[in-house]
Parts: sequence; structure tokens; C-alpha cells
Amino acid sequence: MSAILSADDLNDFISPGVACIKPVENLPEQHPHDSENAYEVTTEDKLPSDRPTAQISLTDCLACSGCITSAEAILVSLQSHAEVLNALDANPAFSIADLQHLTSANSKKRDDSVPKKIFVASVSPQVKASLAVTYGTTQQEAGYMIEQLFCGPNGLALGGRYGSSFAWIVETNAMREICLAMGTEEALNAASGSSSHTPILTSACPGWVCYAEKTHPHVLPYLSKLKSPQALTGTLLKSILSQRLDVSPDDIFHLAVMPCFDKKLEGSRQELTSKSWQPNTREDYSEVRDVDCVITAREILMLADSRGISFPSLPRTPVSASIKPEFPDKLIAGFLFNTDGRSRQNPDSGTSGGYLHYIIQEKQRQHPGSTIESQRGRNTDVVDYSITLNGQTIFRASRYYGFRNIQNLVRKLRPTRISKLSGKAIGAARKPTNGTTTTAAATEYAYVEVMACPGGCTNGGGQIKFEDLSSLQSQTSHAQSQKEWLTLVDEAYYSMDESNSEDSTEPRTVDEKAQILDVKSLIQHWSDITNIPAEKLLWTSFREVHSDVGKTKKLDTERVAEIATKLGGGW
Repeated sequence: MSAILSADDLNDFISPGVACIKPVENLPEQHPHDSENAYEVTTEDKLPSDRPTAQISLTDCLACSGCITSAEAILVSLQSHAEVLNALDANPAFSIADLQHLTSANSKKRDDSVPKKIFVASVSPQVKASLAVTYGTTQQEAGYMIEQLFCGPNGLALGGRYGSSFAWIVETNAMREICLAMGTEEALNAASGSSSHTPILTSACPGWVCYAEKTHPHVLPYLSKLKSPQALTGTLLKSILSQRLDVSPDDIFHLAVMPCFDKKLEGSRQELTSKSWQPNTREDYSEVRDVDCVITAREILMLADSRGISFPSLPRTPVSASIKPEFPDKLIAGFLFNTDGRSRQNPDSGTSGGYLHYIIQEKQRQHPGSTIESQRGRNTDVVDYSITLNGQTIFRASRYYGFRNIQNLVRKLRPTRISKLSGKAIGAARKPTNGTTTTAAATEYAYVEVMACPGGCTNGGGQIKFEDLSSLQSQTSHAQSQKEWLTLVDEAYYSMDESNSEDSTEPRTVDEKAQILDVKSLIQHWSDITNIPAEKLLWTSFREVHSDVGKTKKLDTERVAEIATKLGGGW
């Protein structure tokens, strides 16, 4: 893992409950035929000294409940800029034009003597905002600099064994529109009584999801089953490209550039692999991850530096169209690469994608004459919203950012327990003695937007920090503290580039009914050409994580005695 990540970067996470323990047995190799005494005890000084150091992978972390959220990222050595360079150096890039020609000619004569890859990347708007403020440019120009690094002739293609580079750069904002439309449908259907578990809780933040799975499994039924924009982008790219270009999903390397280290954990989830959506029709089938690697804004700079490239010196213009290959599906291409108006964000929507804002706007649209009221909670990261019509509250929602606030939320959702002695409910949330409440009870909400980082995703652990500026060629001198720096990044995130506003004087609203219809048409097209049901493409699942790490294992007799006691028996 890169040294740029340290515990000091993680200012709002739950500390590990126990030490990280991954059992690794460094046993000596057995040579029974060479040993004179087969029963000789091997002492510690006879253990081989050339054993490789034990490695802890993201998969190990996800299967262990000892640590929570961002602390896990410190323990891993994969999912870094070095892995990107290794993939580029180990595999020549496919010629997209050649693949399209072979596919159109229905030819199988492809040279597979050297394994090749299709390299494609997705970038979040929060990352572009962080880089834009760092180098005193616009969010659009920051996106062009990233494109020049990944796809341009003077970028990553200059180095490496094969001169491989990325074929396409995709904005995750494209798939965010699918998340907003389908997430709204899920939340409003649940609010109308179609679900027994309300409120619906956002599941796009992997730090929050990991925390819930390991410490508060009682909230898992409330989590939205919709994939995050990162996960949806990976599913779409691998399913569409593998079908249209007649390659295996394993031949596609998808890199995601995100503001948060926890996104590395999301990319390693077993639920987010080709096994969840690809029909298993081959005997040699092996599942592959929808997202092969995740890096952050700061790791982009390390990636450029590793190739001897000065990131701020990269051209702030798009890569020439003559270099860019044509995406193999025109309808999907129009959706992915048409960025007109997509970068615009309403400050009321927050810096984490606008899930809550989209839902309450759509709910208000369905009830003409209704009004939206907001009330701040105990701090700026907790805000309650209510929609009223004719003096009656018809919808409640809330926003909870930061783990300190999230802990209060999960306490409110904790199920009450019935005392075996008195028959009364215990463990329920305390009620104020004066009969009034400052915020609604958690079960009164229809939807809650939950994010692990205080202030939202622009404050992710992988973003460029104020203290990093002294070591970078930063062209920003307006900020004098981390708080002022975050304000500038938020402004860049909300900003609208002049090139995107030339044809429109009004910002595009995200709750237009026509947009929802367009999204559903696109989903249907996606499902039709891949022959995969939409629910397999869009939805995911969560599970409680059990672990014996740090716990004393019970003897069989103790477990039997415990079971017998619970059943009313005894010894």
C-alpha cells in the first residue's frame, strides 16, 4: 500500500475492537524420507528464514469483524497505483478497432498468443473537484488532465513494456443518474407500504455498509439493495464490452478513481463480481470482479509520478478524437459520454450524489401544493426534512453524515427486546420527559441518506488535503486551513462549467419525469443486449459478518450445555 495513506488521515472512524489477526502457519517443509528421525521436534531456530511475509488482502478484511471501515485499508497491499502499473506492464492493450472488425465479420481468428486486456477507467466528480482546486482549474479541465494521463499519447502509454493505455474514461455521474431514478422508485414504493422495513438507508457508502455488516446486522434489512455508481459502472462496462466485443469479462481491466479508501473494500466484495450477473455456461468459468482496482485522487498523482509525468503539466484539453476508439454500443455511448449538464449539482443536494434531494423533490412533484421544510439536528451533518400538504406531514427523510452521528441512528433502529420477567419492552430509545422531540424517530423516516465521511464524499480520505499542498505544485493560495480548503472543493463540485451552460440558462433538474423514462429505456436496452434480467444487473445483497477473531473458542461440551440451557434443559 502506498505510504501516502496513514492513520492520521482517518479522523472519523471506529477504532478496531481487537488486533488484526490472520492465522498464518509458517511450517517447515516435510521431507520424511530424508529425515533420520521422523519424530524429531522442530524448534523455532530450525524454521526456514526465507518464508514470504504474510499478506493481508481485502478479502481477508471483509471476512473479519475485528476492524471497521477505513482502518482496514491500511492493512492491504493491493488496490493501489502500483497494481495499475503492473496490469499495464503485464498486458498489451487490445486494438478495439480490430476486435470490432472481427466481431462484425463473425470471425474467431484472434491472436491470443499473448494475453491482452481492454483498459477502461471510471472517475467520480469529487475526485475531479479535488484536483481542480489543487491546480487552479475547472472541474472539466481537471477531467481532461485525467483523460490525457490515462488515454493520451504523452500519458501512461509512454512507459511500460507494451505502451498500454486506457481506451475509455467514464464519469460515474452517468450511472449515478440510474441510481437516483431507481433509488427514488425503491424509496417511494417502500414509503407507500410495499416494504415492511422503513426507512430505506443509503447503501452507496462502503464504509457505512461495512460497519453495519460487522457491528449492527439489525439494520441490514433497511439497506437499499441498489448498487452504487461505482459498482453499476463496473457491471455495465464488463457486461456490455464482453458481449459486444466477444471477449471474456476477465479480459477487461476496470479501474475506478474514487474519493474514498473504503471504495477499495467495495471493489473486493464477493457480491460484486461477474458471478452475480453472468450466466455460468462454461466448465472453466471463474468469477471476476466488476471493479479490478480502485485508486484515489492522491494516488493519481503517484501514478503519474511513477511514470515520470508531471500531472499539472498535462494538456487541459480533451484527447484527440482520432485516438479515441468508438464505443461498441451507440445508445450506451450516448448515455455514458454525453456530459452536458451532468456535472451540475445543487448545493441543497449535498456532496454525496444527491440521493435524498432527488427523492424529496420527486415526492413533492407528485403532490402539487406541498412544501419542503428542513430542520438541522445536533450538528450540520444531521438534517431532517419533511414534506407537508394541507398542514399534514406526508413524508419524512433525513441525512446522517459521519460515524458519530451514524451511531445515534443505528441505536434508534435497534429492535426492542421483551423482558422475560416483566414482559415489558426494554432497550428502546429514551423519550424526552417534556413530550417533545427535536428530530423524528428513526422509524418515522421513509428514507435516510447515510455517509461515513463528515461533510460528505468531497471529504473522503483519499482526497487531496490542505497539508498536502506544500509538497505539490499547487496553484491555489486562497485556503488557509483544511476547513477553507473543503469549502473550495465543495464549490468546485457544485460548479457548472461554462461550456456546459452555453445552451441553457436554467440548471437541469434531476427530478424530471422524462429523465426517469430515459433511464428505464436504457436499462431495458442494457438487459436486452446482454440477455440478463435487469434485477441481476442493478441490485446487490448484504450479509452479516461473523468472525471468531479475538474470541476464545468454546469447547464442544460448553456449547452443548449452552444450547441445552436455552432450550430449558440442564445438566
